[in-house]
Amino acid sequence: MCGIMGYVGHREAAPLLFQGLKRLEYRGYDSAGIASFTNGHIAIRRTVGKLANLDQLLQAEPLPGSVGIGHTRWATHGPPSEENAHPHRAGDVVVIHNGIIENYLELRHELMDKGRTFSSETDTEVIAHLIDQYLQEGRSFAEATQAALRHLSGSFALVALSERDPGTLLTAKNATPIVIGLGEEESFVASDIPALLDYTRRVLFLDDGEMAEVSRRGVSISDFSGRPIEREPRHITWDPITAQKSGYKHFLLKEIHEQPQAIIDTMRSRILEESGEIALGELTDRLPVLDTVKRATLVACGTAWHACLVGKFLLEELAGLPTEVDYGSEFRYRPTRLDTDSLVLAVSQSGETADTLAALAGGRDKGASTLAICNVVDSSIARKSDMVVYTHAGPEISVASTKAFTTQLTALYLLAVHLGQRRGVLDRDHGRQLIEDIVTLPALVQAILKKTKAIEKIAKKYGHASDFLYLGRGINYPIALEGALKLKELSYIHAEGYPAGEMKHGPIALIDEQMPVVVLLPKDPVYEKTLSNMKEVEARGGRIIALTDAPSPELEEIAWEIIQVPTTNHLVMPILLSIPLQLLAYHVAVYRGTDVDQPRNLAKSVTVE
Repeated sequence: MCGIMGYVGHREAAPLLFQGLKRLEYRGYDSAGIASFTNGHIAIRRTVGKLANLDQLLQAEPLPGSVGIGHTRWATHGPPSEENAHPHRAGDVVVIHNGIIENYLELRHELMDKGRTFSSETDTEVIAHLIDQYLQEGRSFAEATQAALRHLSGSFALVALSERDPGTLLTAKNATPIVIGLGEEESFVASDIPALLDYTRRVLFLDDGEMAEVSRRGVSISDFSGRPIEREPRHITWDPITAQKSGYKHFLLKEIHEQPQAIIDTMRSRILEESGEIALGELTDRLPVLDTVKRATLVACGTAWHACLVGKFLLEELAGLPTEVDYGSEFRYRPTRLDTDSLVLAVSQSGETADTLAALAGGRDKGASTLAICNVVDSSIARKSDMVVYTHAGPEISVASTKAFTTQLTALYLLAVHLGQRRGVLDRDHGRQLIEDIVTLPALVQAILKKTKAIEKIAKKYGHASDFLYLGRGINYPIALEGALKLKELSYIHAEGYPAGEMKHGPIALIDEQMPVVVLLPKDPVYEKTLSNMKEVEARGGRIIALTDAPSPELEEIAWEIIQVPTTNHLVMPILLSIPLQLLAYHVAVYRGTDVDQPRNLAKSVTVE
């Protein structure tokens, strides 16, 4: 959840660290701080609240120096306060940390028994004390840190400084992301790639159980026992402008408008229109396994879970593969019937979602094959899966997911068609038609984006409501759930998504003249049934906002608003219907004046349980 930034080199560290933390604001935080070597000693500045507060402090009390670390904290142990903000010091050691140290109370008591005094309520301070304790016993900074790491249980990514080794940053990880950037006579550490893009494209990713010594001269990697590890850097092609607003008012609006290109990038090189086939080259080595699996379980959290619900329809209809969907946080705590005939498919934007990662590991332990649909290259979920299909959505900065969701749906569609063709469920003509339908999708999305002004007017008309109901049927029911989630996340309005056919089994009691009801009404086999549900809403005074590709006089009689979308294949329609719902949620949030890119209490990537 939190943001990490570290630097060692020839530039002034504090301004660079601050800008890196700005790049990571989307991760969510409640306090921030920076530490730097200043006049031979480590000095720390910390504040509660937004980075603007830290900026004011740094203006008043500058931190000169060319080696330092910075952090934005999201409280896990101890409430937001200056004392609990990072970095944390113990003796000669200063540490920043993401994640949760599960055995911190045990370690804290052991260290207190040795005379150690704690100044915060955090689990992070335990790490600093533990490293300093080993330093005082005569070990080097690296040896002391490795010894401390071997005592930690839980998920963590950390960076440490020591006044005994002023030219070195030590960073380590276990189940929480960290990336190292390599420059000319300078090196960087961050919790996510966007923080590095202004400075370098050459990066190293640490695996679980690894530590790196980072200096101006470069990076050396070892495991927690000190055994050296060789790894070649990777080159990141993302342009820094991708991580900026590009003239849009918010990152979220920019990312909504990036969806046509993001969908194209997800399809790029994977569609063979001449032969009418889908080519997923990254799965080539494991295709025999996918040909023979008898059941699939899709696991995810949040928005990605809604993508999985759509994926169930796609895999069962197009590939003939019986499919279940589960929350990552629930899957890991219930008995599951998995074996070598099973496929566990994890969906995640960041590839670092703790519950999804644990679900994936549980599937592997039971012998299931594992496949990930993920946006971030070399993320933990991608590395720990047998197979991975990347969505290529590019950086998604806003906390609420938009282009990551639609590219996940695109990837699931491609996967389902691919498996359907290989497993003999789809004949050539059907497969070719399905491919033609998805190829036209970016243009259809672009057409909907041109309706943003009309949707903004609708948002202002209904943005004062305290409750919304979203209804959909079949493959579009998950999109009703996603639409409701987006409204909740962005505007803090209570909203529920429901199957339209279930409305009379409870939610109908909520409907009155004050409630907007958003109905997904594509011209599909259940169109008439959904229209009947709308008439029940209309009879109780509900204000119907209909999304449809088939407007009619009958619909116009009962709907207060109609948002028309283009007609497409019913299996592509969920992606198309997502776009106006994203715009509606965005404009309602703007109307209500909420923090669109950083909604309260939310973080981009939930990397702890």
